[in-house]
Amino acid sequence: MSRNNRNKAPKRNFLLPLLLLGAVMLALAAFLFVQQMGAGTPVLVVDPERIDFGDVRYNTPLSFTITVTNQGSGTLRFTEQPYIEVRQGC
Repeated sequence: MSRNNRNKAPKRNFLLPLLLLGAVMLALAAFLFVQQMGAGTPVLVVDPERIDFGDVRYNTPLSFTITVTNQGSGTLRFTEQPYIEVRQGC
């Protein structure tokens, strides 16, 4: 009997690592699914789209108000600080 025990390779238990790998993959899939559920598309809407004061004397202070809203289903996040661009003719 001792001969048979020496010649046999020790059994490796692959069941536990396989179950752990499956659990990790299942948790990852659940995490990604939850992230996608809340991830719609943000749509930035600025009102008014254009501001035209017409002809204005030089050094005349002007002001305006704009409203920025998110009309999309996703969360709107700015990756950089927003800036205002002055277009040609200003």
